[in-house]
Amino acid sequence: MTEPNVASIDRIELMQTFIRIVEAGSLSGAAVRLGTSQPTISRRLQTLERLLGLKLLQRTTHIMKLTDDGERCYAHAKALVNSWDTMADDLRGATDEPRGLLRVLVPHAFGQDQLIPPLNDYLHRYPKMRVEWMLSDRRPDFIAEGIDCAIQVGAVTDPSAVAILLAEIPRIVVAAPELVGNNPLPTHPEQLQNIPWLAFNSFYRHEVVLSHKVEGEIYRLAIQPKLSTDSLYALRNAALAGLGVGIASTWMISDDIEQGRLVHLTPDWRGLPLPLYLVYPHASFYPARLRAFLDIMRQAMPHLSGTQSPSLPQRLKKKNSGK
Repeated sequence: MTEPNVASIDRIELMQTFIRIVEAGSLSGAAVRLGTSQPTISRRLQTLERLLGLKLLQRTTHIMKLTDDGERCYAHAKALVNSWDTMADDLRGATDEPRGLLRVLVPHAFGQDQLIPPLNDYLHRYPKMRVEWMLSDRRPDFIAEGIDCAIQVGAVTDPSAVAILLAEIPRIVVAAPELVGNNPLPTHPEQLQNIPWLAFNSFYRHEVVLSHKVEGEIYRLAIQPKLSTDSLYALRNAALAGLGVGIASTWMISDDIEQGRLVHLTPDWRGLPLPLYLVYPHASFYPARLRAFLDIMRQAMPHLSGTQSPSLPQRLKKKNSGK
């Protein structure tokens, strides 16, 4: 094969390719992320190694690992590409139109419903953008998966990420009318003790925590769920079928309550609201496509149906059931 002219080699592209190889963990993975072929990725890696006169990767049939030189090259490449992107963004100006691909991880249920309107706004406002909208309740590995940002429900524990609290999701206790029968509706959490429970594994399994909406008192209730699930849709459908009582996000079951398919139990008590975060990795440079998405989500999130502005911390009086 003819050696490329050194003057014609795009060194930034070589560095970007090397970064993608490391982050994807394979040449084929890097090819998918860069929208090219594996042979092209392999040629770029070989060219970079020839230019530097170094072996950057050790590859066998089953494993690929960085050499010591490769580790140093990766660190330098990240810094170099970030500096290049910062310079390019500054020269193009802050008003540069977002373009390209944005990869976003969103909660499985919330991402199918409530988040579609702001996503629609983003894509209409920036027609040169494409979005990969990934539905999952797992926590992302931004670097390894090449994810730009995530919408996350619940606490953020990744110290390497920026987490902006945008809103809260209120939750209430619900059940099918036939589960209550002709009995009076429960008004206090202790009356829920002997009713079959449905558990949403992501946020409660063996204990339910309810808060009084006025006094802020906390009540803890131990449960042995009849059904446990990691799906909000399954929880709702099981409640509609009369299998048990559960704590559900108000955005999902408000129509069911209005139509009488579900009833709101212990109306003065509610599940603790879930924080809703916008999460993305720390970086010295954020491309226009990400900045524009962050701005739209910041503005839209507190006003979505079924969300509320973050509440102020309260000093809550705790009370345990059975004590």
